[in-house]
Amino acid sequence: MRIYGDSISGNCLKVKWTADHLGLTYDWIETDVMKAATRTPEFLAMNPAGQVPAVILDDGRPLAQSNAIILHLAEGSDLIPADAYERARMLEWMFWEQYSHEPYVAVARFQVRFQGKPVADLEPRLVERGKAALRRLEDGLAAQPFLVGDQVSLADVALVAYTREAGDGGFRLADYPKVQTWIGRVEKALAIV
Repeated sequence: MRIYGDSISGNCLKVKWTADHLGLTYDWIETDVMKAATRTPEFLAMNPAGQVPAVILDDGRPLAQSNAIILHLAEGSDLIPADAYERARMLEWMFWEQYSHEPYVAVARFQVRFQGKPVADLEPRLVERGKAALRRLEDGLAAQPFLVGDQVSLADVALVAYTREAGDGGFRLADYPKVQTWIGRVEKALAIV
């Protein structure tokens, strides 16, 4: 398998961490989005959306979108709960991550860390929604060690990627102690350095 990813992207790291956790063999192809590497004719032929991550499976089929990729890779593994309701809860968190977390926490991080924008100049709505996302995580971790019960799942993989870097976007993780503890727990479970 070939994984096309940019190491600065939490969405790409989700795929790497899932593959590593599962002991899958892959070639990582560093694909620098800041240098428009996803806009070349070769890349667009593989993924017309022009985004990373993208993978070429061992049988030659392409697959894009981080959460779709990790779901495919983890099929039948301990990262996907066997119980149908817990699996649905995992998916609920994963869908929420792409709609209500990543667009705020990751975008703030990108603007501050990679575009050099001062935190004070971030759009107030972006900051407000990022804080709301972190509060939702804090509340979701009130009674359990992981987002879906007592074991790490793809919900944790999906959400830890940008949450652990939220400070780069001006968010104070110290305001969310359960989230901070959870980050450490997920990093340990996935052997994230």
